[in-house]
Amino acid sequence: MSPVTVLIHIPNEESIMGEIEQLPGPQDTLIIVENPRRKSGKDIHYLEADVSKIIIPLARVTVIEVLPGEEEELIGFIRD
Repeated sequence: MSPVTVLIHIPNEESIMGEIEQLPGPQDTLIIVENPRRKSGKDIHYLEADVSKIIIPLARVTVIEVLPGEEEELIGFIRD
């Protein structure tokens, strides 16, 4: 499964964009975000410059938006 690009909303903070391996389930308490950045693509000011992953407790998250990815084109054969 390819990574999913998400926009994570945390109260009183600017949204965080990044990639996750899979969407969190009802039993999950954390979300691991790779390549964290602002929606504008800029660095997050409170993270070190070389940080590639962050772990966010889901208790702090209000909304996770799943952004559209590259659509795959499926080509198949139809037999009449």
